[in-house]
Amino acid sequence: MTLNVYLSGEIHTDWRDKIKQGAKKNGLDINFTSAVTDHKASDAAGDHLGSESNPFWRDHKSAKINAIRTKTLIENCDVMVVRFGDKYKQWNAAFDAGYCAALGMPYITLHAEDITHPLKEVDAAAMAWTTTTGQVVDVLKYVMKDYAVENI
Repeated sequence: MTLNVYLSGEIHTDWRDKIKQGAKKNGLDINFTSAVTDHKASDAAGDHLGSESNPFWRDHKSAKINAIRTKTLIENCDVMVVRFGDKYKQWNAAFDAGYCAALGMPYITLHAEDITHPLKEVDAAAMAWTTTTGQVVDVLKYVMKDYAVENI
């Protein structure tokens, strides 16, 4: 079985690479997708539609272009991993988690224990809360393991 996993959230650390490496090390057949993690490219996604003098409208256009990618990849994933870091507020990640919850799609949260209170609603709808990338890989290993019992 191939699992489609969408990696959402914080873009300033290598957590995505660690999960991908862990999946590869364990021989997991996973297709990983993600939002655009190049901050400058994401901010400029709508620039080809014309320049804006007001930063709100530049952000608005780029957010809509980015949403085409995000919505499509989330709707086509089997599970999402959403990472909340401690340095920045990831409002987009919370939005992605809410979108998954509204679609009835499973997701795993990944964040430190010291931010459980502000994320209590996000965690409440998650299928698992993890604090390390290794725990994420362990959850994915479990989900993908064939526990079928042979009929005799």
